[in-house]
Amino acid sequence: MPELPEVETMRRGIAPYLTGHRIAGVVIRNAKLRWPIPEHLVKTLPGLEIHRVTRRAKYLLIDCSGGTLILHLGMSGSLRLLMAMQPSTLPEKHDHFDLVLDDGAIMRLKDPRRFGAVLWQTGDVMCHPLLVNLGPEPLTAEFNEKLLYDKTRGCRVNIKTLLMNSQIVVGVGNIYANETLFRARINPKIAAGRIGLSRYKRLVLAVKDILTRAIKAGGSSLRDFVNSDGKPGYFQQQYWVYGRTGQPCRQCGGTIKQIKQAQRSSFYCPKCQR
Repeated sequence: MPELPEVETMRRGIAPYLTGHRIAGVVIRNAKLRWPIPEHLVKTLPGLEIHRVTRRAKYLLIDCSGGTLILHLGMSGSLRLLMAMQPSTLPEKHDHFDLVLDDGAIMRLKDPRRFGAVLWQTGDVMCHPLLVNLGPEPLTAEFNEKLLYDKTRGCRVNIKTLLMNSQIVVGVGNIYANETLFRARINPKIAAGRIGLSRYKRLVLAVKDILTRAIKAGGSSLRDFVNSDGKPGYFQQQYWVYGRTGQPCRQCGGTIKQIKQAQRSSFYCPKCQR
């Protein structure tokens, strides 16, 4: 599913084309996503100006006069920008939602598995139930080693599962949790409460580095993720452990192992990660 780097890549792709424009129309072809798309958006959104496009965790926030449109790409969602002069704008089977702009451009949501979301929030968007309890953004100063150390004293949960807890830190999904732990030389099975301050500092630096590199590469395209211009991401070419079960470690030559943790696959090098 799209993780933070993919969502941030998407945000950067659509923001210049949406900001400052007014919404001319809304098309809802299938409202039955993870949460139903509010039918009133067809009447509520036209005429509103888009002030900015931001991101919180894996949610895209389109800040309009009067409220905020909340988008989540779910397991398989993607956004495409169709310019007014493009020869073909005919929707396909899984194109469920269109936001039509005053210059004729269309932002189109495609979501084959329909686990995504299109929601509307008036007032402070950060008070929305999906956002209010989220932890800090990983690329901010608020996310640091002291935060992790303080939150994990006495914690028996393994560090891989804790790193993917959005109430601890947002946006570190399965792919990047695996890559981060390898970079930090930390075994995914170790209990979070057993990790000291110095190792947490190493982990925080690894999280920031891996996510920054992934954003620069346009995210990862493992199945059908594409950016707003239809191009794939390329960070999967830089994986050290993810999806490399049985292959030699690129650092020590040992064998990459795979285990299940919290119903997700974890990949690691037993020699490099202690």
